[in-house]
Amino acid sequence: MNVIDTPTTSTNLTECVQIGESVISDLLMSVYILAFIFGLIFNVLTLGPIWQQVQRQNVLGIFLLSLSISDMLFLFTMPLWINYYRQDHTWKLGVISCKLAGFFYYSNMYISVYLLCSISVDRCLVVTYPLRSKTHRTSCYAWIQCATVYVVVMAMHIILLVNDNLKDTHDDRCYETYPMEKPVALFNLLRVGIGFLLPLLVLAVSYWRVLATVGQSPGLSAQAKRKVRLLSFGVIGIFSICFAPYHIILLIRSLVFYAHSQESYCKFEQQIHFYFSCTLALSSLNCVVDPVLYVLVSNGVQEELKLCWKRHRTTQTDRNCALTEFTGKSNNLI
Repeated sequence: MNVIDTPTTSTNLTECVQIGESVISDLLMSVYILAFIFGLIFNVLTLGPIWQQVQRQNVLGIFLLSLSISDMLFLFTMPLWINYYRQDHTWKLGVISCKLAGFFYYSNMYISVYLLCSISVDRCLVVTYPLRSKTHRTSCYAWIQCATVYVVVMAMHIILLVNDNLKDTHDDRCYETYPMEKPVALFNLLRVGIGFLLPLLVLAVSYWRVLATVGQSPGLSAQAKRKVRLLSFGVIGIFSICFAPYHIILLIRSLVFYAHSQESYCKFEQQIHFYFSCTLALSSLNCVVDPVLYVLVSNGVQEELKLCWKRHRTTQTDRNCALTEFTGKSNNLI
């Protein structure tokens, strides 16, 4: 069954993939709305406790803050994508805003990938070499590593942003230009290899070492082991759900582009467009999962959240007591 509805408006006959009014747009818009709402709530709620950990020179807190900043930058552009799908894949805000929205979208994706990879390596060093890693795991080390990830990823995307050629005939689309060009196909292969497969390999090896070491450690409590396993499976889950589907289809699209004629390639793109759009929407959910996962497994952040909640409850109780006392005095005066 063809999941792409026939466009109700006239389209360019030479266009490789025809995208018109469809329930796909409503589905994608719903996913982005949910990601925007919950991502904003979770990141705002955890920002205070994470900042407390950063002030205490906690290395994991620095990684979490960097991850949260990246997520927030992406969340600020998400209303643009919501409007894009509300308009049935029609971008009416100009080429510059499209480029900036795409820049923050893809920068966030790979900043998140490499920061998750950095956290996995850091956890591996802490568990496997606890004494030796103390001399290297400093706040300065963590800041330099996070800054390096930001600079490298953003520099690459700035180069692409400057050299990107969004054709005038596709000004109503945003990063949905077909057919794919050879430089784009080559860059996609590099993104899959360097931006996903390599970090996934590092992550898998790191957590394999972590799980093996934790399982053989008699000194750790059952609760501590459970948190380590939760962190390990959680990060692998983020990669599997948020990032893997997108990169798998991106790899297939690029290989089909090189292996088939333009006519066959365009038919394939038409058939897979729905699934590719869904995987792109799934990748946006990482900004929702990131703060939840690491708050659950970080004792420091959990304690800060509990402390904030106790302060809030104490403030509310004091206000209620003051109000009750004031009301009682008022009644006595009447």
